[in-house]
Amino acid sequence: MDIGWLIGGAQGAGVDTAANIFGAAIAKTGYYIFGSREYFSNIKGRHSYFSLVISDKPRYSVDTRVNILATFDAETIFQHFDQVSEYMLYDIALADTDIFKVRTIEPEIAEDQAEILKKAGYGTTVSEVIRYLNDRGVKAIPIDYGKIMRDIINTLKMDSFSVERARNMVCIGASFSMLGFDKKHIENAVSSAFGKKKEFMELNRLAAVAGMNAVMEKHYDFKELHIKDRRVQLDGNTISAIGKIYGGLRFQSYYPITPASDESTYLEANQILEVNSDKKDSKQGIVVLQTEDELAAINSAVGATLTGARAATATSGPGFSLMNEGISWAGMNEAPVLITYYMRGSPSTGLPTRSGQSELKSALNAGHGEFARVVIVSGDHSEIFEDAVNALNMAEICQTPAIHIIEKTLANSYSIMNRNDLFSDKLSIKRGKIVYPEEPEDYKRFEITEDGISRRALLGHAKMYYTGDEHNEYGHISESPRNRTEIYEKRIKKIKKASDYLADDEKVRVVGNSDTVLLTWGSPKGAILDAIEMLADKGIQIEMVQVRLFSPYPSELVKRAVAGKKRIIAVENNYNAQGAEIFTEQTGMAPTGYILKWNGRPIYRDELVEAVMEIVNKNSRKVVLNGGK
Repeated sequence: MDIGWLIGGAQGAGVDTAANIFGAAIAKTGYYIFGSREYFSNIKGRHSYFSLVISDKPRYSVDTRVNILATFDAETIFQHFDQVSEYMLYDIALADTDIFKVRTIEPEIAEDQAEILKKAGYGTTVSEVIRYLNDRGVKAIPIDYGKIMRDIINTLKMDSFSVERARNMVCIGASFSMLGFDKKHIENAVSSAFGKKKEFMELNRLAAVAGMNAVMEKHYDFKELHIKDRRVQLDGNTISAIGKIYGGLRFQSYYPITPASDESTYLEANQILEVNSDKKDSKQGIVVLQTEDELAAINSAVGATLTGARAATATSGPGFSLMNEGISWAGMNEAPVLITYYMRGSPSTGLPTRSGQSELKSALNAGHGEFARVVIVSGDHSEIFEDAVNALNMAEICQTPAIHIIEKTLANSYSIMNRNDLFSDKLSIKRGKIVYPEEPEDYKRFEITEDGISRRALLGHAKMYYTGDEHNEYGHISESPRNRTEIYEKRIKKIKKASDYLADDEKVRVVGNSDTVLLTWGSPKGAILDAIEMLADKGIQIEMVQVRLFSPYPSELVKRAVAGKKRIIAVENNYNAQGAEIFTEQTGMAPTGYILKWNGRPIYRDELVEAVMEIVNKNSRKVVLNGGK
């Protein structure tokens, strides 16, 4: 059984923290979750919300519709009332609030939501929304948040400003009670989140318990499940950071930018590591450097690689644009740097806290000129971990920049995974041709070899030269046509090693078996995996072909995967279907249909199911999705 849940509130009201506590409590009952966070690009005040799916099996996406809408402010009610199918929690003090009196709601959204009510013959207040929902079989459950807050103030003798911030926990407690779980799990989750701050821990615990007491009736009867293995609950930013640590990262640079910064702040908080070692000192460290801009970020990371440190930087679209010259210099000088590219809404500043897939070609063509580069794209949280390790390895094996693409959809979503599925024996550190020359005076840093990969000595171990100009095997500037031809070819042909390094399913992943193929890359994978099961229940079989490696592009693998298929439907979060364009360029084949979305929100599984049914049953060629708030 799947239950969809959504909580919303003003930015800065602790919606994300509350949702994580709720998810952690659910996880202790043995159920899986997948949660997706949406928020405005301001520090405080605008609407943010968190959608969560609770299931007895792993899930990879969320729905546009939810069973439970958990609210403690008016804007969440107005924004999401048309998404709820069963229950809505609300504050009784908000009954007379009108949608057009909520100052933080965007005018277009207020107009659209008011139009839904007016067309159905209702007014635009919260009480009218409740009447609208009741007439459609949705039960609105009132909570007296004001009384609960006053009781906590009197109990703890705290100021009202601090206590008011715990409204979100009342909402969490009430939601947890509805599911029928033991309150110990929510109390333990609160203790884990606030344990070091006892005053705030007790405040939030009391608020959660008060919420549970306010909704005593069990609206669902979930039975706790036995957990057989060790599980972890992580978001995309965190799992990327952990993957880098596991892959031997020793230097990370960054300039703050959404949504990339969270990865680097996690590394900063965990940069001193305890390692298994026979040495007396078992601690090792990662240098995390916040630079003055993205130019300094890429160049400092490149410099670190020359010394032998496994180095990376993390950024998003505008920052990546500034890094182009540094990436090109790394390509020319065969520096193995990793760039973790968090893809978000664009162009320009665009939608800095929303998602999109419109920068794939930007990654493939980053830097001026032709040179080898690895471009790998993750489709779920497990792949983020795996790809972070592999990208570090491929950068050093091929001595070239590697670009690891993670979309905001995955960066700011959470899932529960089995720990053993992440830390597998197949992942290990591979550093390529690092050498310590016996004749350092006659060392050729860019020696021309059969596979294009030279022996790499580290700074301080041989005489070597680096320059942005074209150069010969020693690194000396050269404009000789013969040298240019030979060294240019050397830099490009070594990319084949990257393809040889990965297994087939690390380049192209195929799930299912059908004449109808959904061709995709990145985060739509999650909605497709869930849709495969949902469509099968409707008698429609589909197959997913997910391209994970875009440079070098696995043309033969992709062609084999789609050969002889009746339908090839491209599913992407951009206007032009960039992945499909590259597919056509590399294979000579073309999709027969398209499911596209570019409104800044992820692809939801229910809207994807409807789109596939429209193409299959009505022979539509293109469906544009627009779900989400």
